[in-house]
Amino acid sequence: MAHTAMSGTGTTAGHDPLQTAVWRLRSRGCWTDAAALLASREGPAAALQRTQLLVERCLFTGDGWGEAEDGLRTAEALAVDDDDRGAAACERGQLAYAATVLSVRDRADEARTALGRAAALLAPNAPGRPLLDFRRGLMAEHLADSPQAARAAYRRAHAGATAHGDSLLLSFTWRHLAGLALREGELAEARHGFAESLRIREELGYLVGTAPALAALADAEPEPEAGRLRAEAARLFRLMGGVPSWLAQQLSPPAPAA
Repeated sequence: MAHTAMSGTGTTAGHDPLQTAVWRLRSRGCWTDAAALLASREGPAAALQRTQLLVERCLFTGDGWGEAEDGLRTAEALAVDDDDRGAAACERGQLAYAATVLSVRDRADEARTALGRAAALLAPNAPGRPLLDFRRGLMAEHLADSPQAARAAYRRAHAGATAHGDSLLLSFTWRHLAGLALREGELAEARHGFAESLRIREELGYLVGTAPALAALADAEPEPEAGRLRAEAARLFRLMGGVPSWLAQQLSPPAPAA
């Protein structure tokens, strides 16, 4: 299972035509174009959303770090209350986590500090809290190798995403809880979680996240189903132009025995 799963920040955009267009672009991996659409909107919310898109691009492609840093500084400068500041700190933590887990630069300490700041700023019932909990789970699982702490954080994120109706984030919490179950040999639980994650992404039309969901489910299934799922994941991966980049290694066939 890839270390570089990113988190969702919401579902589709309701009745706002601009947000609907942003979602369509984001769901197809066109993060720069989606961010450009938001240039016509001012204020902390638009700046934060642009930053989220650019950080997500870094995690999926390993590219665009400078643009993401610039967007993040703008979001931090425009923040007017604790929710804004906490959400911006959460994005800074995610960007530092992405740089670390993709071996661009070790920014683990910065990630921990930023997520700790976000936790101090965001109230327990704040809309941004489930996303923060999820990202703290990623840190615990992939940078601290603490599956127990990760599971607790993912469960908090799962409950919060359910309460806030954040279906996309639920697809990530399902997937990561399933990944922990798979590590412990709980195949039935893992299959259920991975299948739920895939179902949600297909329903939302989150195309850029569908190949990773297929590949994750394949890890919990026996042959020939596992092979069928990986073949479908590989087809989508090629369709998306090799995004997310970290999935290539997971989809590569094993080397033949000497």
